[in-house]
Order: sequence, then C-alpha cells, then structure tokens
Amino acid sequence: MEINQTFTALLVEDSMSLGALYTEYLRSEGAKVTHVNHGEDALTELAQWQPDLLVLDIKLPDMSGMDILQKVQSSYPGITVIMITAHGTIDLAVESMKSGAFDFLVKPFDAKRLSITVRNALKQRQLVNLVERYEQSLPKENYMGFVGESLAMQTVYKTIDCVANSKASVFIVGESGTGKEVCAQAIHNAGNRSEKPFVALNCASIPKDLIESEIFGHTKGAFTGAVANREGAASRANRGTLFLDEICEMDLELQSKLLRFIQTGVFQRVGGTKEEKVDVRFVSATNRVPWEEVKEGRFREDLFYRLHVIPIELPPLRVRGKDVLLLANKLLKEYNREEGKQFKSFTTEAKKSLQSHDWPGNVRQLQNVIRQVVVLNSSDIVEASMLPSLFKSDPSCNQAPNKPVIASVNQASVLDNHESPAIDEQAGSQSLHFGDSGTNKPETDEPEAIIPLWLSEKQTIEAAIEQCDGNVPKAAALLDISASTIYRKRQGWDELQGAVSEN
Repeated sequence: MEINQTFTALLVEDSMSLGALYTEYLRSEGAKVTHVNHGEDALTELAQWQPDLLVLDIKLPDMSGMDILQKVQSSYPGITVIMITAHGTIDLAVESMKSGAFDFLVKPFDAKRLSITVRNALKQRQLVNLVERYEQSLPKENYMGFVGESLAMQTVYKTIDCVANSKASVFIVGESGTGKEVCAQAIHNAGNRSEKPFVALNCASIPKDLIESEIFGHTKGAFTGAVANREGAASRANRGTLFLDEICEMDLELQSKLLRFIQTGVFQRVGGTKEEKVDVRFVSATNRVPWEEVKEGRFREDLFYRLHVIPIELPPLRVRGKDVLLLANKLLKEYNREEGKQFKSFTTEAKKSLQSHDWPGNVRQLQNVIRQVVVLNSSDIVEASMLPSLFKSDPSCNQAPNKPVIASVNQASVLDNHESPAIDEQAGSQSLHFGDSGTNKPETDEPEAIIPLWLSEKQTIEAAIEQCDGNVPKAAALLDISASTIYRKRQGWDELQGAVSEN
C-alpha cells in the first residue's frame, strides 16, 4: 500500500537533544513536526489541533504520558499514538497497548526503528479510514427509528444527518403512515438539541378554539375553564424542537400569529399582555401538497416560505422495494415478544403477497397486518393464508352476510391514492365497508350499476356516522381515521357534486 508521505506529528519529549533528533527522524518520513517538552503543553496543542501521529514520552516533568494517552483516547480517538520511554518494561508496554497506543519504543532507538513503526502506524490509519468510508457508503438498514435500506430511504437518512444541527426549519411531506413524526424525532435526536425537549403537536386533533392556547399557553381567567396559568408547547419546547404535525389544518387567523412567532421567537399567552421569548427549532409536517394548499388560499404563502426551508419527502412504502420485508420481519419479532408467540419467518408465498401489495396505508397499515397475523394465529411460520382478506381477490369474502357492522381495517376496501383527487390518502388507506352499505337492495339478475369510487366511500362514511347517531369523532374512531379527515372529505364531496351538477 502506498503511504501518503505528508502527515502531521506532535512529539512530546522533555529532552531537548533527543527531541531535536526525533524531530529530524520524523521529518525524514515526511512529517510536519511540532515538539513540546511538557504534558500541559501537549494538552494545549491537542485542544487547538489534532495531529495524525502523537509520539509521546511516558516520563515527563509535570505528568505521566499514560495520563495524556487516556485523555487522547477519550477526547481524540482518531489520533495514532506511539509511546516512547527509557525505562521500558514488559508490563508497561502491555499497559500502554491496552490503553490504546499503537506501539511502544524503548529509548535509545535509531531512525530505522522509528521509520518502520511510523510507516506501520500510517498504514493502519489508512486501512481504518478505508473501512470507515466503506461502512459509510453501505446502505443503512436501521436509522434513528427507521427501518429500510432502499435508495429512497438512504436519501432521507442523509438529509436528516445534514440538517440535524441546523436551526433551519424543516418541512416533512408524505402520505399518511410513512413516518413523519419518526422523521421529526430523528432530526431532533441526531442534532445538538437532543438533550432538550421535543414537543409534538397535532394541529388537526385540537379544536379550533383551543389550538392557540395549546401552542402559546394561557393565563388564568383567559377563557371559561382557564382556572390557572398554563404553559403552551412553545414554552415547553424552549431550546429544543417544536413539531407541528398536520400544519395545513391550522386556521388562517392562527397562521398569522404563528408566522410572527417564527420570525421573532416572541409570543404572548392567550389572555396575557407579557411577551415571552424562546429559542425553538421548527419542524412541520403534512400529508397534503403544501403548495396546492397555498394556491387554494388555505395556507399562508409567507408562512409556507418560513417553514418550507428544508423539505424532506418521505417515500410511500410501495416504492421502497425490499424494505417491506425488512419491516415485516422486525415487526414480527416485536409482536412475538409482546404476544408471547413463536413466529420465525414468512413463507415464500406470504413474502410475495407482502411485496406485491400496494400499501396505501404505508407502514402503519403494515403494522396492523402483522399485528393481526400474530394475534389471530399460532405457528412458527407466517403463511399466505394467514394474511388478512385485503390480500385476496375478494376483500369482502370474510364478512358475514346481512350484518351491517364495521369491518376490520384489514378487511377494508382499499383505495389507491391516485384514484380520486378529492379523497385523502390517509382515509383511503383505512376506509371500511359495511355489510350492506347502509341500504337493503332487492335481488336482481341484472348487473349492479357501477358508481364512482368517491361516492361509494361517501356512502360508507355517512352510514358510519348514522350508526353513531351523528357523532363524527366516534364514527372516525371506528373507521380508524381522524375526524378531521371526515370533515375534509365532506368538503371534497361537496365540490365534486357541484362539478357534476354543473356538467
């Protein structure tokens, strides 16, 4: 292996004559040498710069070279250390090697002996660097809560690494179930704010009249029920990260207040007059297309530019190739432990079924499928027959006839995200059918008329709301979607029906 002849070296030797001699030896090998006589001077130099090679005398006037070696190993592990001494013993050599030194030389030694040791040290350093670069080039299978080695996920991992220590706002986009909160948490954990709070707030799950209080807090008596002062998410996230999930659901009036907070770091609690200032890193997420929301007037353009500094797009599971099986195996082991089961692997047919499925509900849907398999079966291998009915040609084949109860999410009629622009992908991945869709139709030999997919889903959701006596949150919970999704769909249906009427 060819050695790069230019390297830096710090020589710590208290003898001026030997120091001058060893300096010349090292320079003949291509080193740029700095020579110091005391241990404290060596530590000062190391704090300012880190050499490729440290040649360190064990016996120094002010401290032991072994203490410096331990400091180097803990604070500067990339430095290669060669220990030298005139009082060499086997025990001392063994101790220094165990402490992390590359080699141990007993004085006096000649230029040839030092040359061989230095060349070997540099060869080892090159090999270590090559291995590290190779390992960094390999696809990561597990990263900060994510599982996946596909190229799409490697891009996500690299972006997280790049932005983790920055204060720049990050905007995460992706379909429901792709792991947007996992991504936000990874950005926080990988950065220099990891020891500070990570506060997550779902803008769609909080009522419109309470979300301002949830973000900024309130003072006692600010509104009915405000019996005491309360900190908001902004205060709790000080010096940490504030994650605003489903940011596009936020009311326009509150968006203007949030914009000022992002610009200045200053806010007022609801009902308060005192301004508070915090240091917060913003991460936002949505399963919508944010620029489309801006064009439709539902999201402020100036707020978009404030938040959309560094975009991260999480890929849907259907484009992640073998990641499906990596995730399935991890989930199988995890649920085995939780449920006390003994599943070890999947049959070939089961693997094919998992990989060929479209996964509109993404990772969240895969979690549900594997959980259902583990809970409902006892075996040591997962067979294709154990997979839920959505993997079969007739998704309703397991439903009992004439029984209008809400089906399992895994027995649902699953919608592709591209089939209807007005249908939210989150609900599409988890929409459920009732046994008779809420209607009783007479038997007929004529084929049933085909209705639009969005209208079929509309009938399903409206039937669920009717069964729940008009209680939308309850219907949403039974359908395994959020109430905000139902409200969005209702708006989309009105627009579609209006378009149909105009035609």
